[in-house]
Amino acid sequence: QVQLVESGGGLVQAGGSLRLSCAASGRTFSSYAMGWFRQAPGKEREFVVVINWSGGASYYADSAKGRFTISRDNAKNTVYLQMNSLRPEDTAVYYCAASSYSSTLSSQYDYWGQGTQVTVSS
Repeated sequence: QVQLVESGGGLVQAGGSLRLSCAASGRTFSSYAMGWFRQAPGKEREFVVVINWSGGASYYADSAKGRFTISRDNAKNTVYLQMNSLRPEDTAVYYCAASSYSSTLSSQYDYWGQGTQVTVSS
């Protein structure tokens, strides 16, 4: 069992930055790939980025490439999402999730956090 708690969301102006954190409980954190997803009002949840168990590989959605950076610290059971050059269309609830696979599909994630709101004003 893995419990995930996100933090770091907030209100930021367009062009600004935020750093999200996702703290995990449990000794098996390092065995999971960790993903970030987001859901804007009235829209389906969408994939943002995933990082493999070791942190050695990651995959970004086109919307995140060049602006967002995922990282993880297995000693601290934490995964991070550094978001730069934020745009109003990045406004959403951001969720971290754990999976046995480095997947872009939300259906392949076993554990989810409660989400953290990110609002980007124009």
